[in-house]
Amino acid sequence: MITARELNRATLARQLLLQRHAMPALRAVEQLVGLQAQAPFPPYFGLWSRLEGFRPEELAGLLTGREVVRIVLMRGTVHLVSAADCLTLRPMTQPLLTKYLHTAYSTKLAGLDLAAVVEAGREALTDGPLTAAKLGTLLAGRFPGTIAADLAQVMRMLAPLVQVPPRAVWGKAGQTAYATAESWLGRELHPSPSLEDLVVRYLAAFGPATVADVQAWSGLTGLREVVERLRPRLVELDRGLFDLPDAPRPGPDVDAPVRLLAPFDNVLLSHADRTRIISDEHRKRVITINGQVLGTVLVDGFVQGVWKRDKRVVSVEMFEPVSPGRAQEIRDEAARLLAFAEPGKDGEVTGI
Repeated sequence: MITARELNRATLARQLLLQRHAMPALRAVEQLVGLQAQAPFPPYFGLWSRLEGFRPEELAGLLTGREVVRIVLMRGTVHLVSAADCLTLRPMTQPLLTKYLHTAYSTKLAGLDLAAVVEAGREALTDGPLTAAKLGTLLAGRFPGTIAADLAQVMRMLAPLVQVPPRAVWGKAGQTAYATAESWLGRELHPSPSLEDLVVRYLAAFGPATVADVQAWSGLTGLREVVERLRPRLVELDRGLFDLPDAPRPGPDVDAPVRLLAPFDNVLLSHADRTRIISDEHRKRVITINGQVLGTVLVDGFVQGVWKRDKRVVSVEMFEPVSPGRAQEIRDEAARLLAFAEPGKDGEVTGI
């Protein structure tokens, strides 16, 4: 029997949240199987909350050096992943992206030769990265009677398009422009990536977990058969939870320090049952009706509040009162966040 606190501590250990680690950012990105990245800068805060001495210039250098990329992957959302993971994860997640396109755009795309659109889009990108608007406009000129935005979405879902710098480079600004993963990275997608390896990596980053958890994280279905093939290599705990035999499972009394998690942090989004870290009641206050996921405050390993930053001010809203000692821990962590985001400048923590 594994208790809720034991499940919480095991997940936090895999997520590098029980202590800050002296680990290169690239290694952490791969350990976490990427960071969700709809917005440009949450991954920087996601790594700050996990790594000792992390500076934004490290991740910015990985982006400009093409060692990490931003691309649509799990759950049909933008993730920041290593170049190597991009080449394996994109072909594995392609079935869900194809299904989404056909479900959401079936009427708009009826009768359209999608393979021809992708071929024309790839050709258009050979001269260099393009914004979605420019790419869609070019394709609309090739396919009369179509809508540019729809054609751009076809490319985004059916072709492995990475978002290129300066988008998401710390201290820079720029429109979202796309290149194919193959041209940007100078390598081809993996021809036959292993779903078994995907499940093992998920358990290493998010376990212990059920089949439903793996499917919720990846967006893929039919993974029970994959888990069954892996069963000899796994341990089964209870309630359908599987795990790697040697993965860390700390005791329930292990200390979990206060952490300010980034907006869209994957630890909140990667299980079918998320109560290991956030209650159903609190989840309604963290994930907004328009799909935003707020920055959250972990106290004793569980989400107990949210935070926002406006330049040099961090505003904290706790869902329930906390002790004076905990309040001071939260203020100290918020001050560290400000020192990371605005080094050498005075800041303010409000709301607690």
